Amino acid sequence: MTLYHDTLDRLGKDICAGRYRPGQVIPAEPVLCAQLGVSRIVLREAIKGLVSKGMLEARRRTGTVVLEQSRWSLLDQEVMIWRADANGVDLALGSDIMELRRIIEPAAARLAAERASPAELKTLRAAYEAMAAAVDGQGDYVAADLEFHSTIIRACANPFVTQLQSVMSTVLRICFERVAAVPGGRAHSLPMHRRVCEAIEQRRPSEAGDAIIELLDDAERDMRKLLRADPEAFRTPAQTASVAQIQQRADRELDPKNNEEMLEERHARTVLI
Repeated sequence: MTLYHDTLDRLGKDICAGRYRPGQVIPAEPVLCAQLGVSRIVLREAIKGLVSKGMLEARRRTGTVVLEQSRWSLLDQEVMIWRADANGVDLALGSDIMELRRIIEPAAARLAAERASPAELKTLRAAYEAMAAAVDGQGDYVAADLEFHSTIIRACANPFVTQLQSVMSTVLRICFERVAAVPGGRAHSLPMHRRVCEAIEQRRPSEAGDAIIELLDDAERDMRKLLRADPEAFRTPAQTASVAQIQQRADRELDPKNNEEMLEERHARTVLI
C-alpha cells in the first residue's frame, strides 16, 4: 500500500468510526501531517480523494468539513469497507446490505436461469461443490460462497447489473465473513444454495428467484438474531478496541493545546534530523 492510500485509508476509517463527525472541521494541515506522519502533498491528495467520495468538503474561511453520511458515496468499495472495518456490521448496516441484496439478487438469479452460458453454469456448479467441500473441512467457504453469488450476477448478462459486480462483491464479502461464522450456518444454508444452483441449471427462472429469496430470508434471520442478542457479534475485538481508542483520541488531538505540543515535538525532531 502506498503512503497516499495508507493516509486515505486511515482518514476514511476515522471518519466512519466517528472520530471526525458530520459538520466538524477536521484539524488543520500541519496538525494532521504531524498526527499521520506524512507530507502536505500526501495529505492534500488523500483529502481530495475523500472529497471525491463525498465525505469531506472544503469551505472558504471555515476549513475542511465532514459531510453527512447521506452525502457519501456509499456504494464506493473503499467507503463500504471502511464502514464495516471501523464499526463492524451493526443492525442498521446489516439491514441496509440485506435490502440491497434483495433488490438485486432475486432478479439476477431469474435472468441467470434464462441467460447463463454453459461456462457460467459450470463455474456456478464448481462454486457450489467447493462450498460443500468447505463444509466438510476442505477449502475456503467464504471464497466459494462469494464466487457462487458473483457468478449469478455475471450470468444475468445485464450490462448495468454487471457494472455493479465489484460493489456486490464487496457487499457479499462483508456479509459472508460475518454470517458464515455462525455455528452450523454453513451446513444449514448449503441445501438452499443447491436449490438455487439446480434451478439456474435447469432454466427455471421463477424457482431460481424464489430459492434466492429463501436463502436471503434465512441469512437475515441469523443476522438479526445474533445482533439483537449481542450488538458486538459481528465486530472483532480489534474493532471494539479501535473504536474506543478513536473516541478517546478525538478530544485529545482536537484540543488546541495538544496540537501545539505535537507540532513543537515534530519541529524538534526535524531540527535534530
